[in-house]
Parts: sequence; structure tokens; C-alpha cells
Amino acid sequence: MPFLRRSSVLSILLGSLLAAPLVAVTGASAQADGRCARMDTVRVPGAERQVAACLDDLTTAGTVASGHTVQAQWAGLNAAATRNPSGVPGIQIDGYFHDTSTFNTTHGWNHDSQFVIRLPENWNGGLVVSGAPGTRLQYANDFTISDWVLAKGYAFASTDKGNSGNTFYKDGTRPGDAIAEWYRRMTQLTVAAKVTVARHYRKPLRRTYAAGISNGGQLVRWALENHPELYDGGIDAEGTYWPQDDANNALVYLPVALRNYPEYAATGDPKAHAAMLKAGFAPGSEFLWDFNYTVLWDNTQRIYREEVDPTYDGDLEAGIPYCESGTPNCDTDYNFYARPKSVHRTVKRLGMTGRIGKPMITVQGTLDTLLPIKVHGDAYDRKIREQGRGSMHRYYRIEGASHLDLEYDMFPDRMRPLLPCMRTAFDDLERWTAPRGGQAPPPSATVPRQTAGDVVNTCSIG
Repeated sequence: MPFLRRSSVLSILLGSLLAAPLVAVTGASAQADGRCARMDTVRVPGAERQVAACLDDLTTAGTVASGHTVQAQWAGLNAAATRNPSGVPGIQIDGYFHDTSTFNTTHGWNHDSQFVIRLPENWNGGLVVSGAPGTRLQYANDFTISDWVLAKGYAFASTDKGNSGNTFYKDGTRPGDAIAEWYRRMTQLTVAAKVTVARHYRKPLRRTYAAGISNGGQLVRWALENHPELYDGGIDAEGTYWPQDDANNALVYLPVALRNYPEYAATGDPKAHAAMLKAGFAPGSEFLWDFNYTVLWDNTQRIYREEVDPTYDGDLEAGIPYCESGTPNCDTDYNFYARPKSVHRTVKRLGMTGRIGKPMITVQGTLDTLLPIKVHGDAYDRKIREQGRGSMHRYYRIEGASHLDLEYDMFPDRMRPLLPCMRTAFDDLERWTAPRGGQAPPPSATVPRQTAGDVVNTCSIG
């Protein structure tokens, strides 16, 4: 398959900063029938700015046209044939909390810590809170999560995590501060959204879930480890795992891939291939390596290494000393284990313990070639069980799924998308955490690749 230019694909996959106009009030019919009569009284605690809108449809079927989402922020996260619900009227609140950084230019605000809260007219008593995947912005989960849960009757809230884009690491005063802010913003939005929802509906919340994909899944893990009192459970789809004990992580396996893939691609060198597998990449995922090498691995390695180890200057002997200048593959010879202890302390500060305090379901594709399942999903599940929290966790390894569902569209004869399995898992989480006699999900398992039926929109777990 011919690839897009590297720069254009990065702008799509890692989060467009395109601004969208924000319409203060939309939907004359909604206003006329009084369904949003109390819109002007909605206040988000702690918000420095907010704009409320009465919308005939809070799902992307309506918000793309009305300017209340940015489609580029969620591009590539779902397969092209994904079907979504629509026709959910209610109130949308866009705004931001106090912050001093300005990476997020959405709506022309030039202000980080932006959020979106959606309040459906027909509310089921619940709330779903999410953080953006990758380095995307607050609308990144609109198609994958928001549409789905709004149709079920949940209120929905999402944060841009407080910083975004390929230079997010410039936020903060010390290494790791930018990612640490992601955790704070998830907590801040959860608290504010819970109050907002209860005030708006004048009823107490019955249940609150955390849900996220990739770096958003990382936030789910951190939230259920550190603030389980705020949630009833969580859905973690292919979350990033940063171990605290210097085990394999993205800064270990990505340089191995950057070093060895070119030789493997050019000659089929068995030593290069063996090095890739030893680093954690799954056997059978080789057909995805070129896409990830061309588009994802180098940039991902660079920006996260800049966040936790900004003093690294590249491989001086190879003549590529200035990583911050944008030199391609300047991290090829990066050796995490040889870096100063301060770097390891930073990763530990940001890492996970496995001590989740509420039920969580994890789904990840066995062919994930950005966050290999052996290094992320398998390792985190093992850590949870080591902490004696295995009874609160279900882990479903989805055969044939990778990190981005657009990869399914590239290779439909070899793959399956992950999103429908995330949605099935959400249904299971609802039953598991039901207030009266919850039904436990099927045991953790590897789910065989579905090859028949509506693969893009269905997934059977158990």
C-alpha cells in the first residue's frame, strides 16, 4: 500500500492542532421545546472559561457539522466501516482550566487543559471520563468512546491532558512534569465533571467509569491505582505501561527497532529479525513493521525520551549530536540502561504499581506494533496479579488486532480491529459493576481472530 508522506501522517495520527469554530448555541428546535432551559445555569467547578451549547445531536454525526468536534483529532483510531449511534440531544460544554501552556489552539483559545463535557437529555445516571490518546486533544475520543456511551445515556467528559502535540515535553520545569500533568488533569476533570453532572440533573451519580485508549488507557490505569474512590471501574484499551522497576519499556525496545529494522527490511537479516523479536515485537507482526518504522517509531521514541531524558545529545561518535534539531533517527543508539539514575527515577515516578482499586478490563491486540503486547499488556497484567489484585482485572488479548484500527483497513485479510472488542468489554464492565449483584466477566483469555460476520462492528469475548 502506498503511504502518505511522513509529515502528513504524523499530523493525523499524533493529533491535529486545527482550530474549530465554537458555536455558542446550536439547534433552534432544541431551544424551542425547552430541553435545554437550564443550560445557562450549568457551571464546571474550577473552569477558567466555558461555553455551553444546546445541540440536537451530541454525537459526531451532528457535532462535525456544528463545529463541536474536530474530526482530525480522532482520525485513524477506528476502521472506516465502523458504525456509530447518533441522534442524542443534550448540552455540550467546552472550556479550560487554569494553565500556563498554550499548545492547544482549538477554538483559537491557545490555552491548554481544554475539556469537553456532554450531558445527554436522556441520562442513565452514569458518567464516563477519558483522556486523549497519544498526544492528541480533547475531541480524540469522540468517535471511539463518546458516541457509544452517549447513546447508552452516559454523560461524557474528556481532557487534552494539559499539554499536547510533538513538543508536549517542553511543558513543566523538570523531566516527567508534562506526563505527571496528564494524571492531574484526569483527576481534575473527573472531580469537576462529577459535580457538574450531579448539579445539572439534580440527582446523585450512580456510577462513574474511566475509559481510554493508548495513553488514555495509561490514564485509566493510573486513576484506578491512585484515585479508585472516584470511579466504579475502568476500560483500558492498549494502555501504555511504564514499569517502575527498570523492566522493558518504550525507551528500551524502540531504539532496538530503529537500529535493526532497516537491515531486516533490506536483506532479511536473521540477526536483526531475532533482535526485534527479543525486544518484544510479536512474531507474525512483521508485515506491520514498515508502517510503524516509517510513521511512528522514531517520533514516539524522540518525544518521550525528550520528556524523561532531555540531556541526551544523540550518538556523538556517529556524528548525530543534536536530537532536538529534528535529525531523523538520532535516538537509534539510545541505551536506557546506561543513562543516569535520575532518568530511571523519572520513569519510576511516572510508572504503574499494579495496585488497582476498582474493577478494570484491558483489551489489547496481539499484533500491536507500537506498544507490543508482551511489553505492555502482558507485563501490566502480570504486575496486577503480583500485587494480589488479579480478581479485579480481566485481560483480553485480541488476536489479529494492532494499535491503530486504520491498520485493519490496510490489511483486512490479516487483521481485525480492536474497537468493537473495547465496546464489548464496556458492556461486560457495566454488568460486572452493577449495583445489585454484578455479573463477573468471562475469565481473562486470548480471543481468537474473528474472520466471519461483521468484523468491524462485533466482537465476542468469552
